[in-house]
Amino acid sequence: MKPILLFLFVFGLNAVVFGQGAELCQGAYFTEAEGKAFLEKHKPSSKVEWETRAVAIRKQIREGMGLQTMPAKPTSKPIVHSRKEMDGYSIENVAFESMPGIYVTGNLYKPLKKQKSYAGVLAPHGHGENPHGRFRDQTQIRCASLARMGAIVFVWDMVGQGDSKQCEHKMAKALKLQTINSIRSLDFLLSIPGVDPQRIAVTGESGGGTQTFLLAALDDRVKVSVPVVMISSYFFGGCVCESGLPIHKKGDFQTNNVEIAALAAPRPMIMISDGGDWTKNTPEVEYPFIKNIYALYGKTDNLEAVHLANEKHDFGPSKRKAMYGFMAKHLGLDLKAITDAQGNIDEAPAKVLDQKDLSVFDATHPRPKNAVMGDDAVMKLL
Repeated sequence: MKPILLFLFVFGLNAVVFGQGAELCQGAYFTEAEGKAFLEKHKPSSKVEWETRAVAIRKQIREGMGLQTMPAKPTSKPIVHSRKEMDGYSIENVAFESMPGIYVTGNLYKPLKKQKSYAGVLAPHGHGENPHGRFRDQTQIRCASLARMGAIVFVWDMVGQGDSKQCEHKMAKALKLQTINSIRSLDFLLSIPGVDPQRIAVTGESGGGTQTFLLAALDDRVKVSVPVVMISSYFFGGCVCESGLPIHKKGDFQTNNVEIAALAAPRPMIMISDGGDWTKNTPEVEYPFIKNIYALYGKTDNLEAVHLANEKHDFGPSKRKAMYGFMAKHLGLDLKAITDAQGNIDEAPAKVLDQKDLSVFDATHPRPKNAVMGDDAVMKLL
């Protein structure tokens, strides 16, 4: 290749790479002051103004992910095995294809008490040390407790965690794949006999909070959302699975996670925040902005906020307590099923199991032969 052509090729390649990188909003992309100023600038004054803005935000999310259309839905049947009966609920190990050769892996919690219909709750999890995600105590406890309250609950692995070992978690298009998996998890939940499509909720913490508000933003089948310790005016997610694709920015267009979370309006949502992370300003910054949007619909009663100033970044007992009450209120669940004689939340019957008991793939249940393995192969499929 001639020097001038080589220069133009390399320059063009670098320009493309730089252009993509310049439109990624990762981590603390704004300062706290910039995040607050951004919301003040974009505060809508009418429902029409907000809904026009909402169209643009959703468009950028889909275009930034390269998810203008969903991939073909596989017709294979879910893999369900190892049912265990616990105190008031059961657990099953589940896998199903979200795309041909890509398997979503998780656990399905069901109430033992028979009902005419069931609320359905999706439970994406956040990042965490071993045991990862759905095997953590806080994740198992909330899923089991919601099932004891009368909901059918599905929790699934983040890409690259748990049984989802077909690619690394920090694979370049993890955000796109996790969003596809969220939508297919909703499809799966709605396919279960008795699940009421008008009583569907999603709740997760941290990176699971990102999955929560993205799914609520893109899929109006979600009727109730509880994003925990993640809605921030200045922090955009610290992992490629949250901010590794240009969903927040394109040229002169800019949004943030507060506006994305607000796309749930006017559906019921509770914002749960704490004083030990990037949600520390929620009572003064993020909550008023979103409340204004709910007011445009005359639905401020559908928005709540619980701020735990002395707590840190988790889905701990007090955060779960706030979530349980909100779910009971809007999904018609039985809060008394997890309440003791003094009116306190009692999660003791929710037993934490070993990872081996909850794993989908093992010697008896091997990963299907058509599973696409490795980052390169998964990226090509996406």
